[in-house]
Amino acid sequence: MRVAIFTETYLPSTDGVVTRLLATLRELARLEHEVLLLAPDGGPETYAGFRVEGFPGNPYFLYPDKRVIWPRPRVLTVLRRFRPELIHAVNPVVFGFGAVIASRILGVPLVASYHTHMPRFAELYGFPFMTGFIWWYMRLMHNRATVNLCTSESARQELVAHHFRRVRVWSHGVDVERFRAGPPDAEMRRRLTGGHPERTILLYVGRLAPEKQIDRLVPLARRLDGAHLALVGDGPLRGKLEAAFAGTPTTFVGYLQGADLVAAYNTADAFLFPSTTETLGLVLLEAMACGLPIIAARSAPSRDLLGDDEAGLLYDARDPEALAAAVAAFRAEPELRERLRAGARRRGVQRGWEGPTRQLVGYYAEALGRVRAGARAAHLLSGGTGAGGV
Repeated sequence: MRVAIFTETYLPSTDGVVTRLLATLRELARLEHEVLLLAPDGGPETYAGFRVEGFPGNPYFLYPDKRVIWPRPRVLTVLRRFRPELIHAVNPVVFGFGAVIASRILGVPLVASYHTHMPRFAELYGFPFMTGFIWWYMRLMHNRATVNLCTSESARQELVAHHFRRVRVWSHGVDVERFRAGPPDAEMRRRLTGGHPERTILLYVGRLAPEKQIDRLVPLARRLDGAHLALVGDGPLRGKLEAAFAGTPTTFVGYLQGADLVAAYNTADAFLFPSTTETLGLVLLEAMACGLPIIAARSAPSRDLLGDDEAGLLYDARDPEALAAAVAAFRAEPELRERLRAGARRRGVQRGWEGPTRQLVGYYAEALGRVRAGARAAHLLSGGTGAGGV
């Protein structure tokens, strides 16, 4: 199958959308499909053997390390040269609108995947008056797609409630060859604790941004005794968070990638996930695949991933005492820790990328089938004789 994929974000940017995109490209290459990636410029010009067509953009005011790419006529030139059977718009916002237009002009089906909860982000960034418009705009684009994808059943239900059509769940995955349980690393332990390796390590991995709701961890950090909070990542809130966590046993580690990130997962004692805005939470899967127990704010996606306390503890994010109580229970009960560690690993290793990518190819086939069936119906309605007719 020949697929043109539009993405609003690409290397060197790192986030859950990019991680999923790259893993999908690797699997599509292994399954011998042909892909053209249309993406922000500045990253590798090929990936997994596929050509990447880069487009310039302007810095996004909320995330200076990301750029807004506007659709432009060169998109059609590139697509006509590639001759795609199908277009996939990953998290369409601005550049993805070009995918919507191109699919209509070229007469090929469009698949759109919803990864980022933009209406909720508007509230967190101080623009609650924009949520109605954002839902309208996202619905407008997604309902032009032949098939829409999202990352969890809870997300599907919310999209359907906002009148998105033809919504399917595209299962989540993790690189189980890379993220796997291993021995703790003594040097990483010192790094995560700022030189206090004897402390219990509570790990967070992700962007330091409003939608991650990291500020919810401040009350916990102020009452930690014999434990240490390690925040891995960077982002626009780093300065404010450093001030908020000042005087607490907290280390701002910065970005970790590759073997260092896996070492952090294998060295920490528990993984904290305070956000209730995520449509998935890929870092949860990474931590679970390494056998790291989870302590997460209760939300529909976190319940989906963790099961009934099989891989971690869920707490009520609205209750200031609930997180501290969950951490205290985790630290006090060795049997609970081992049960959660085993459960996290068991659920994590079941989430390799091959299954979700084969599922995606099935959705591609569904989109192609829908368009072809529509074309046949239109042909018959116009007086044609259908297949085999003269």
